[in-house]
Amino acid sequence: MNIEERYLNTVIEKFKDVKNLGDRTIEQLTESELQWSMNEESNSIAVIMKHLSGNMISRWSDFLTSDGEKESRDRDSEFTDDGASRQEMLEHWELGWETLLGTLSNLEGEDLRKTVRIRSEEHVVIEAIERQMSHYSYHIGQIVYIGKQIKGDDFDTLTIPKGQSEQYLNKMKRKYDK
Repeated sequence: MNIEERYLNTVIEKFKDVKNLGDRTIEQLTESELQWSMNEESNSIAVIMKHLSGNMISRWSDFLTSDGEKESRDRDSEFTDDGASRQEMLEHWELGWETLLGTLSNLEGEDLRKTVRIRSEEHVVIEAIERQMSHYSYHIGQIVYIGKQIKGDDFDTLTIPKGQSEQYLNKMKRKYDK
């Protein structure tokens, strides 16, 4: 496997890891909790999900051939709560991730050197991928943080539980130091 193929495989896995954090948070919340926001200026998880999906569909549809900011996208509407049901939220969420992951899965190593546009600004494909990784990770972090605030002590930890770093490290050493 060449370095370009390895990068593509790695980035696909990292996007899946980021999605998994969001999915595992969303699973813990009710429909009304997904729509909760602290104040008028704060986004609910439902709104963040809607924004991420809208961004993914725009950025990753016709990725190599059209500007990532599609004329059909209404970004401002992504930041309004449209009262979608949990099922509708999840369907739109999955469509965004399917668009992203499907596009990445179809890229070839040589595509990484091509240039794409986002809002008319040129990006080498690697830059565009990394730009979106940063953006999506930022918003998934918000989702997790809001979920923790809502659930409090009832939130199921998504990573290494507090106070268990040493046990986890020892487990990983046993796994890989064979």
